[in-house]
Amino acid sequence: MKRLILLRPQPAAGRTADKAAAMGFDVRLHPLFAPRAVAWTPPPAGELDALLLTSAHGVRMAGDELRIYRALPAYAVGAATARALCEAGFADVTAGDSDGSAIAARIAADGHRRVLHLAGTTVAPLEAGPLGIIRVAVYTMTALPPDPALAADATAGAVVLVHSPRAGRLLADRIGPAARGTLHLVAISDATLKACGGGWASAHAPDRPDDDDMLALARALCE
Repeated sequence: MKRLILLRPQPAAGRTADKAAAMGFDVRLHPLFAPRAVAWTPPPAGELDALLLTSAHGVRMAGDELRIYRALPAYAVGAATARALCEAGFADVTAGDSDGSAIAARIAADGHRRVLHLAGTTVAPLEAGPLGIIRVAVYTMTALPPDPALAADATAGAVVLVHSPRAGRLLADRIGPAARGTLHLVAISDATLKACGGGWASAHAPDRPDDDDMLALARALCE
C-alpha cells in the first residue's frame, strides 16, 4: 500500500484523506497550518454587485457578518468553497474549477463590476480585468509547530501532496535534502512545485489546480 502524506489543514484534509483511502492509499495527516479568524469590517452590501470566495476557509472564518451578503450572487473557486457558501445560506452560487483569475473573468462576463473578495491575509495573484475588487482579509493561516511524526511517516517512496506555495516553502524547511531524494511530490500548481525546492525523487503538478487531479497523479506514481 502506497503511503500518502497530506499537509493541508482541516477540514479539507479530511475530505482528501477519505478519497485517498478509498483509492487504497495509506494516508497520514500532517497539517502545516491552521486557519484563524481575524477581525474585519463588512463593507455595505448595497455598494456591491457580487461576492467572491477563493477558499472555503473564508466562508467559515467570516462569521455572522457573512449573512448580510446573501442577496448577492456569490462566486467560488472550487466545489468545496461553493458547497460551504450553500451551507451558509447562499442560494445563487457559481463555482469555477480553475483559479481566481478564471472566476474573475466569469464575474465580469456576467456583467458585475463591484466585487467583494473575502480572503486570507495572503492571496494568490488574481487578474481582475474590469472588476473593481474590494479585498478584505477575514482569516490568516497560522503555521503549526513542527511535528516530529512527519519525518517518521515520510518513509521512502511516500507521496506528499502540497496544496499551496506557502506549504511548499514550509515543507522544504522541515524535510532536509537527505530525505527528499526518496519522496515524491504532487503539488497543486507549478508555483507550488517551485516553492518546494529541488532534490525530490519526483515532482509533478496537474494541468488544473484540482484535488482529484492531484490524487490521480499520485495513483499514477504507484503503477
